Amino acid sequence: MKELLIVDDDDIFRARLAKAFKNRGIEVFEACDYASALGVVESYSPGCALLDLRMPGPSGLELLKAILARNPDTKVVMLTGYGSIATAVEAIQLGAYNYLAKPVEADAILASFTNASESVDVEASHAPSLARTEWEHINRVLNDCGGNISEAARRLKIHRRSLQRKLQKYPPGD
Repeated sequence: MKELLIVDDDDIFRARLAKAFKNRGIEVFEACDYASALGVVESYSPGCALLDLRMPGPSGLELLKAILARNPDTKVVMLTGYGSIATAVEAIQLGAYNYLAKPVEADAILASFTNASESVDVEASHAPSLARTEWEHINRVLNDCGGNISEAARRLKIHRRSLQRKLQKYPPGD
């Protein structure tokens, strides 16, 4: 890996990762959102990209589609603090090379660009808890509704405010 685009709306996290990769001799481009990331892709066309799933504006999945439409050879790894099986599957289906859950070290990220089959472990081989399964189902339905909370609440047969409260929580552990 010679060039890496890091896209994350958390300035501190992005700067820490950028420094770690620069120390490893990798040229790093940074972006905080969809628009600035596309600007970097148009100008420099880096061979690898590390994308945050949740950002203001269009999501990392939308950015993944846009990057691969411009350069299908780019290796893209999705990075998220809200890991779920549904988003991992969607990212891989859209062309992501790998999918990692935060927190993650720079060495693990580097390994994920070379070992796609080894790193996709959003859930290990054990069964998830009931709370985790519920959280994943809610996010899958919300994704199917294009992010429309009212429609997702109707499909889930719960009140819209209850759904909003559930979505503000962090994903439960197993």
